[in-house]
Amino acid sequence: MKKIVLAYSGGLDTSVIISWLKETYNVEVIAMAADVGQGEELEPLQEKALQSGASKLYIEDVRDEFMRDFVFPLLKSGALYEQKYLLGTAIARPVIAKRLVEIAAKEGADAIAHGATGKGNDQVRFELTVKALAPQLKIVAPWREWKIRSREDAIDYAAKRGIPVPVTKAKPYSMDRNLWHVSYEGGILEDPNVEPEKDMFLLTKDPADAPDIPEYVEIGFVQGIPVSVNGETLAPVSLLTTLNTIAGRHGVGRVDMVENRLVGIKSRGIYETPGGTLLYYAHRELEALTLDRETAHFKEMAAVKYGELVYYGLWYTPLREALDAFFNSTQRNVTGTVRLKLYKGNVIVAGRSSDNSLYREDLATFGADDVYNQRDAEGFINLFGLPLKVQGMMNKHCKE
Repeated sequence: MKKIVLAYSGGLDTSVIISWLKETYNVEVIAMAADVGQGEELEPLQEKALQSGASKLYIEDVRDEFMRDFVFPLLKSGALYEQKYLLGTAIARPVIAKRLVEIAAKEGADAIAHGATGKGNDQVRFELTVKALAPQLKIVAPWREWKIRSREDAIDYAAKRGIPVPVTKAKPYSMDRNLWHVSYEGGILEDPNVEPEKDMFLLTKDPADAPDIPEYVEIGFVQGIPVSVNGETLAPVSLLTTLNTIAGRHGVGRVDMVENRLVGIKSRGIYETPGGTLLYYAHRELEALTLDRETAHFKEMAAVKYGELVYYGLWYTPLREALDAFFNSTQRNVTGTVRLKLYKGNVIVAGRSSDNSLYREDLATFGADDVYNQRDAEGFINLFGLPLKVQGMMNKHCKE
């Protein structure tokens, strides 16, 4: 190998990796940081990457692509992993790896590297994307090769070489941030019986300290894609940023869970997904108005599989593309608005409307109506329950 493009975040692992790659392989290292909404984290990276030994740094703004081609398809699917995780880290990895491959092609590199550990999911997500898009590239995963065995070891390695890192032994948990969420894991959080510190959270206020007065927010959708907040049409990045602010001040969107990693290890992760939580709630309520029963129920089953594909790093696969085609077809009538009430960590649906609504008050009413003949239900129940009646007759006969 002569030239390696490294997926660079400026965190502990990737800062150390630049130096390690040069020492171990005697190669040129080009760093690539994908802007998926980390905010101020990107500002010091240029100087830091060069100080750590990179020949150059690319900072690639992929926020629009991330929202359009990854977050919105995820939202339309309604997928969660293990019923709780809104897949914030997982959905960002394929767009980052895609841009990594593109920079490698531009630079004529023959390998890519990443800072994912050998115990986690991200190694799979990065490498499966590279295999799908550029199978000729070599992949270097230092955590599977070097003698560093812990974050404490990595901190010591950095200190000896004068590499600036944002993590200390006193506060060793790691964070991953993008437009969709912030995740926290490792260090003091590895004990699932320990409550996280109050000041750890970046996006959401502690629900106990949230306003005592509820706030209402209205979200508009067109064919399953959110397009407006409180009547104002917004571009995807601005829309999510706005919802993050609104939901965050009410403490909405925190998840603390023990999950099953793909490699077979259980891990404890804490996630903040304030705006995403509002979008999931609103989208689901709008689908309840506009999707027929059979499609809605089948979609719930398909969403479980979709969530697994995203979590496992299987984004660039025929099955994911086929499921997207299905989900897109279900969204043709998912247009309308949903009003949510936010109060101290809670999201309460306050109203929903759509021109494509399948809900009919004249059918649902408990009052008098001229649409539904209740006598028809007797024949339906007789036919629907016929197998049960036959089973019951057989059981009665056997007992006699």
